[in-house]
Amino acid sequence: MTPSLNHNQVKKNPRNKIDDGGCGKAVRGLKLAIIVVSLSMVMDGVSGEHGVLLPSSTEKKGWSVSAFYVLGDSSVDCGDNTLFYPFLHHNLSLIPCEGSDRSLVPHFLAEKMGFPSTPTFYGQNGSIDGLFQGLNFGSAEAMIMSSADHEFQSLNQQIRQVLETFQLLQLHLPPNSALSYIESSLIYLSFGKDDYIELFLHNPGIMHKFTGPEFARILVDQMAAAMRTLHVAGARRIIIVGILPIGCAPRTVWEWNETWGMLGNGKDNQTVCIEEINELVTQYNRLLEERIVSLNSDLPGMNIIFCNVYEGIMEIVNNPKKHGFENIKDACCGFGMNGARVGCLAMDMACKDRRTHLWWDLYNPTQAVNKLLAESAWSSLSLGHICRPSTIKHLVSR
Repeated sequence: MTPSLNHNQVKKNPRNKIDDGGCGKAVRGLKLAIIVVSLSMVMDGVSGEHGVLLPSSTEKKGWSVSAFYVLGDSSVDCGDNTLFYPFLHHNLSLIPCEGSDRSLVPHFLAEKMGFPSTPTFYGQNGSIDGLFQGLNFGSAEAMIMSSADHEFQSLNQQIRQVLETFQLLQLHLPPNSALSYIESSLIYLSFGKDDYIELFLHNPGIMHKFTGPEFARILVDQMAAAMRTLHVAGARRIIIVGILPIGCAPRTVWEWNETWGMLGNGKDNQTVCIEEINELVTQYNRLLEERIVSLNSDLPGMNIIFCNVYEGIMEIVNNPKKHGFENIKDACCGFGMNGARVGCLAMDMACKDRRTHLWWDLYNPTQAVNKLLAESAWSSLSLGHICRPSTIKHLVSR
């Protein structure tokens, strides 16, 4: 059940990391072992004169981008890159996208840049070639903050994997070539949704400890620290994606109705969004964009784009027929009222008219929505100028 949005008195000097338990340390230890084995396989697969293997080309369809590295949550990963998924899954939806990562925004962007795919980090085949194309480090239900109760790859864990990948490139390329390759790579980060869903809205302890703006600032501080870390490592082109309007997600509306009974009963109810929850997300997106403006000014050579998918999805909510959608309330793959009581357990549960649905499951949009978001992020078509200060197309043409 979604707890009340009222807050008790906030404690000073809040901690921005949740302590891990013994079980969590064991799981992370196993993850680390798998990471080490994966990276060792990559190093063993390197070939070339004097141990140096240069990429065949750094130009993709004329765009000046050498590799595409993706980090994030279920907005970039369907579970293929999440260890033991869905056995350690805390959500009721086992299939968070339409079958594969190819239905998500990063895939559509990769296609536009000429990359056939972005292989998952844990799916590496032992070849260094994968590093030159890029990797998907994302993990379904990953969060910005680390939590003992949610053993998925957090922001910091994925950043460490990126840094290890950069180190491998530096080991097997001449210094100048490695630096140039990293600087011309594109890094995509999409986090935050599950921090609000799991840590804030469903955790009375956290919700009573922090106000909405305080929680948003903690998350933004950690995102900013990650961007600074990537800058030190040589990254110069980054895409940061905001949080979608989870107040409009089927599960959020269903929980609010079940808890408070504010939306009435019956199918004729027209309320599709909980504004109080959307306001929490808006606070985060606003603070994040402001921080990105500062980082672009403070960090030499840095080019960070903020893509506000909240605005894009709200454009569909407010004008569904204009964009080809008929159903903006129900989950395409789910069970119960609005398809929100139980999420997507099998593809056979999916609706037949998925192209006309806004929502795929409890919290994730359909492939049709993701394609529109990608088009808008790339060139401001379809849903308007959701990326600032420029489009992704402009960023990779520099």
